[in-house]
Amino acid sequence: MTIKRYALLLTMALALMVGFGCSKSSDVAEQTTTSQITPEMQAAMDTITNDKIYFAFDRYDISLDSQEILKQKANALRTYPSIIVQIQGNCDERGTQEYNLALGERRARAAYEYLLRLGVPANQMQMISYGKERPAVTGTGEAVWAQNRRDEFVIIGY
Repeated sequence: MTIKRYALLLTMALALMVGFGCSKSSDVAEQTTTSQITPEMQAAMDTITNDKIYFAFDRYDISLDSQEILKQKANALRTYPSIIVQIQGNCDERGTQEYNLALGERRARAAYEYLLRLGVPANQMQMISYGKERPAVTGTGEAVWAQNRRDEFVIIGY
């Protein structure tokens, strides 16, 4: 009986130490990360996330307008190699879920490959397709659908 109590007390003490240790290291990591963002880095992060690129119906080629946007994003990413961006491919509501997931993947890959050609290292980028699951605008009609055929850029690490 005494050994069981001792084991229980030891287990509880270890659990408390692990819990306190994790919260302290997490707080330090948050403080360090927050203090590392300079105004210049924040401006670069805004450049990366603010502008979306858009696609024609059932297409995944990069338009001239989108090329200019991607060039600005590439400059920011090359300047701050610690930033990691997720390229999120999206579609409008038309088509099957499977088709739109594949199309969203092709759209994200098109931006990814364009950024690679502009000198952004592969380890700074990730891709995901949401297909038609995350519309930017709800409703029907070409004006709505055009806003949903897009790539968004989300910073997932820095």
